[in-house]
Amino acid sequence: MENITKIWLGPLPEDSPYVKPFRMYYVQNGVEKNWDLLKVHDSVAIVLFNTTRQKLVLVRQFRPAVYHGVIASEKGGFDKADLKAFPPSIGVTLELCAGIVDKSMSWQEIAREEMLEECGYDVPVERIEQVMVYRSGVGSSGAKQAMYYCEVTDADKAHGGGGVDDELIEVVELSLEEAKRMVQQGAVNNSPPSCLMGLMWFFANKAPSSA
Repeated sequence: MENITKIWLGPLPEDSPYVKPFRMYYVQNGVEKNWDLLKVHDSVAIVLFNTTRQKLVLVRQFRPAVYHGVIASEKGGFDKADLKAFPPSIGVTLELCAGIVDKSMSWQEIAREEMLEECGYDVPVERIEQVMVYRSGVGSSGAKQAMYYCEVTDADKAHGGGGVDDELIEVVELSLEEAKRMVQQGAVNNSPPSCLMGLMWFFANKAPSSA
């Protein structure tokens, strides 16, 4: 995952299937204004709890946007990545199993597919419970994300997970105590707000009474 030997920036192709920048104009209280926006896919995220092991299942992966953000905030810009001064590990996140909505399937079916591809658990959609729906990136995209919850067991494990095609995803199991510390410490693992919110929701609503 961290075996990255070269990083550089380039212009965004107009035919990108993931991100499309544009500017919106509007008149507010008689004043013409504008705002630069990004059109991105909606997404799903799943809080996974293995009841056999009593562990929460998360994923670890390299996120280019996080790597860029860390360097840009420290250096005031990003011209060329110095991999010795800024190793790829600073762009690795710990987050919920998740994926974009880019198929003609129900959102629960997409959540089921992501659980199987990323974490290796094969469960019917009936066991996937919707938790909440919210807007992420409200300053740039306003994309919708649906959060789900699913309890799994070792018997549901179909394979080791890790993603499909050229994805590099590591499945991480956290004990309840480890997950509690993660919430208390915040985003020390570059975890996005949806992950921390999902863990907080779990402890408030689903965690065993002894946790």
